[in-house]
Amino acid sequence: MTDKHRCRAAGHDHTKTAQTFSAYGVNPDARDDLGRTPLRAKGRAHKNCGVVAPALLDSPQSGRRVSKLDHWPGAKHVEFDLKRLLSSIFLAAFVAQAAPPEQSVIQIVVFTQQPDWDEPWNSTRVNRSSGTGFVIDGKRIMTNAHVVTWAKQIQVRRYQDSRPFLANVAFIGHDCDLAILEVEETGFFDSLEPLALGELPEVRSTVVTYGYPAGGEQISYTSGVVSRIELQTYTHPGNRRFLAVQTDAAINQGNSGGPVIQDGKVVGVSFQGIPRLENTGFFIPPPIIYHFLKDVEDGAYDGFPQAGIRMTPLQNRAQRNYLGMPPNFEGARIDALFSESAKEHLRKDDVLLQVGDYPVAQDGSILYEGNQLHAGLAFSLAQSGEKVPVTLWRDRQEIKLELPVHVNTEDAAAGNLYELPRYYVYAGMVFTPLTKNYLSTFGQNWAATTDTKILYELFYRRKSDPENTRTETVMLASTLAHPVNANMRIRGRVMVDEINGVRIDRLEDVIRAFDEADQPYHTIKFTGNYGFETVDHDEADTANQSILRTYGIVKDRHLWNLF
Repeated sequence: MTDKHRCRAAGHDHTKTAQTFSAYGVNPDARDDLGRTPLRAKGRAHKNCGVVAPALLDSPQSGRRVSKLDHWPGAKHVEFDLKRLLSSIFLAAFVAQAAPPEQSVIQIVVFTQQPDWDEPWNSTRVNRSSGTGFVIDGKRIMTNAHVVTWAKQIQVRRYQDSRPFLANVAFIGHDCDLAILEVEETGFFDSLEPLALGELPEVRSTVVTYGYPAGGEQISYTSGVVSRIELQTYTHPGNRRFLAVQTDAAINQGNSGGPVIQDGKVVGVSFQGIPRLENTGFFIPPPIIYHFLKDVEDGAYDGFPQAGIRMTPLQNRAQRNYLGMPPNFEGARIDALFSESAKEHLRKDDVLLQVGDYPVAQDGSILYEGNQLHAGLAFSLAQSGEKVPVTLWRDRQEIKLELPVHVNTEDAAAGNLYELPRYYVYAGMVFTPLTKNYLSTFGQNWAATTDTKILYELFYRRKSDPENTRTETVMLASTLAHPVNANMRIRGRVMVDEINGVRIDRLEDVIRAFDEADQPYHTIKFTGNYGFETVDHDEADTANQSILRTYGIVKDRHLWNLF
């Protein structure tokens, strides 16, 4: 296909361009001293074919003369500003040709060691894994959070360069699965150009993924089509849904963190697929990337905020009439309030009509850049602590207010945690918070085999029964065998209700209940129908240090503030 044909396929008509030159008295087929036609020598280069549109010609509409072309060809006296412009264009073209995107795509090799959530004082063996990143402004590397989580050492390699360089995590966002790396040796970035960020790609448009997938050491390129844009559960946090783009371009193990390119700009970061589904991958789109980068500008990462509400569709005409809504009004009903901010500013049965610039439909969706998405997206696009303008229907009238939004940490245990596990060991009894990480030790099919009461406590009680929700449900995870606990019937995997009459609302309550006890026996009461167990107070105190030495436990506790 010729330049002319290729350009016409993209909607650029050379014939019209030539006619425009002719209208100014310029022969479009004439040649200058270098053999160039005015289509090639003047004006702004068209992005598909390099042919120049006559935007820079002197024009009655512009009222400005850029250069005299009435004596073309053979013109030797071109105005200085046009020469400088042409030099910049040719220099930019040269740089673009000399630095394709793959030059700034980085191979990442990580050595990781995760904690053992069943024996929280231990760690698993060191593993080697790989991923991809790319250079961004400020001599930094962007990648996925899951690529560098639990890293003991991070090595980065440039394109077609076998030398490893050490890198450190500067910022990490586990909720959005993004991270920024810094390289200790500043020379690593010599001659590397940062990749520019683009905008959200359109459905049916084509993208190219760059990365270092498993199965080889060389960079890989795969082309695909944007097939869907919607909110998806991000696997890394496990309990967060953000904007994601689906593509049929291959995104395999090792591709994670690599750039997704369209028209020379990054329009996404590859991050996950769906098991057992072929030709289905997902990448993190620019709105999430821009939010992350803005968040860390102050030197700390806060996270994506939530409104702290639950909406239900309001498509029942009778219900809309009951609320006194005009026939032409859209909006969805708020049926639950969870955050303190929502409880302060909103009411149950408010109808959410608009969030920011986005009208809310009857099913609770908004139209975001041509895509129908859940209205929760509009709240998460704000930074934590900002106020989001909302329009409500309340008491048969329309009102406007600003809702402060904040990062929700209360449901952290229901997602994947990336801090060393909290635990306390006493008399061989191992106490640890109920978390999704802990449940994963029950086996690959833990969701089907775990007691439903435990699942309800972790995933559902906070929203269905908030008044009786504990700050942190504590489990008796296991019992390390010793004569002091030899006759205990209940050995582990049960929820703790009380110890010595003290309600256990978090792990620190366990420690306080044992330390402050003045009775000869410790009584541990469990939830449900599991009853209670008893150990001798003095014997337990005496045996504790011996049990720790026997099982190689350096410290009897590890505590950090979860909330």
